[in-house]
Amino acid sequence: MIAQLEQVNKIYKVGDNVITALQKTDLQVNEGELLLIIGPSGSGKTTLLSLLGCVIYPTEGKLWVDGKEINKMNQNQLAKLRLHTIGFVFQNFNLIAPLTAEANVMMPLQLQGVSYKEVKRRTAEALAIVGMTDRRRNLPKQLSGGQQQRIAIARALVTNPKLILCDEPTASLDKDSLAIVMGELKHLADAGKSVAVVTHDPRLIQYAHRVIEVNNGIAVESNKDNAFLH
Repeated sequence: MIAQLEQVNKIYKVGDNVITALQKTDLQVNEGELLLIIGPSGSGKTTLLSLLGCVIYPTEGKLWVDGKEINKMNQNQLAKLRLHTIGFVFQNFNLIAPLTAEANVMMPLQLQGVSYKEVKRRTAEALAIVGMTDRRRNLPKQLSGGQQQRIAIARALVTNPKLILCDEPTASLDKDSLAIVMGELKHLADAGKSVAVVTHDPRLIQYAHRVIEVNNGIAVESNKDNAFLH
C-alpha cells in the first residue's frame, strides 16, 4: 500500500457558501496496480487526485502517503515528498516549450541535485522505457500529442517515484496514441508501480486493475466489469 485515506473529505468555504468537493472517503492505493478514478466533470475526482498528490490537505480525516501522515506535514515537507515520491502526468503535458524532450525529462533530477552523469543515465533509461529515444532532441512543438504525452510519462518516471498520478492523460489523444500511452501505464503498474489515473473516458476501464467511481463528491469502488459513467 502506497497511500491510504481514512474518512477524508475536502470542504471549501466561498463567502457564505460551503462546497463539499469530496465527501468522507476511505481508500487504499496499492503497489503494482493501475487504479482508475472515473466520473463526470465536477464530480470530485480531481480533488481526490490532488489529495493523493499531496497538493492539498484534507479538511477532515487522515491521509497517509508512503507511510507519512500528510495532515502533520508542512508545505516544505510536502514539496519534498512530491519531488521524491510522486510523478505527475498532466492532461496538457506541461512540457516546457523551449526545452528539448530530453531536457524536459532531465529537469526533476536536476531539481533533486542529482549528478550530471546520473541525470543523463536515468533520462536515457526513462526515454527508452517510453520508446522516445530517437525523439530526445526534438522540441515539444515537433512532437505529436501522443509523443508529448510519452515524454511527460518519462519525466514522471525519471525520479523512480513510488506513485504516478495522471490527470486525464489521454484526453487530447487519438485512439492509437491512447492505446500506446495506457499500455505503457499498465506496464508500469504490472512492474510494481502504483498508478492512479483520473478520467471521464470509459475506454480506459479495460486497462485498470481497480476502478473507483466518483459522483457528487462520493467515491465508491466499482466492479470493473460493470463500471459506468452517470
